[in-house]
Amino acid sequence: MRAIGTAERAIEMMCDYANKRESFGGPLADKQFVQDFIAKSRMEVDQARLLTLYAAWQMDTEGKRRARQAISMIKVVAANVVMDVLDRAIQLHGSLGMSDDTPLAGMWRFSRMLRVADGPDEVHKMVIARRELNRAAKQAEAADSGEGQRHAPVTGTDGSAEPAKAAS
Repeated sequence: MRAIGTAERAIEMMCDYANKRESFGGPLADKQFVQDFIAKSRMEVDQARLLTLYAAWQMDTEGKRRARQAISMIKVVAANVVMDVLDRAIQLHGSLGMSDDTPLAGMWRFSRMLRVADGPDEVHKMVIARRELNRAAKQAEAADSGEGQRHAPVTGTDGSAEPAKAAS
């Protein structure tokens, strides 16, 4: 959630700066590339927030073991989203964004360690892929064992072949 909060602050700073700064005869906010930066950032942050909430919901309703896949995914997604949003905010601010006159450079330095501190992205992605491959293999095995199903049942995102438990 810290990464999402940092990204939110970067979006606020982009919007404030774009509305105040005049460039090439008008506010930066009127420039298409600035609107693209802000729109992409908003979409990515909201996606990361929803994945975070999904992982939290899954931990609450099904337990940490069943939520492992969602937890691994959000560790990668949140760390990458905050870096992408901060990169756009720094780009929009120009050299001011690289200086310590705004908090952006410090936010970038702090956020960069998220991609390593809780395990490198590559390790999380490897684990995510292994769980997906195991889930697919279990589904194929169940289908081949003659259970009479043409397609394997929909399963949880934790890599098990069991369907997710319904919330009561």
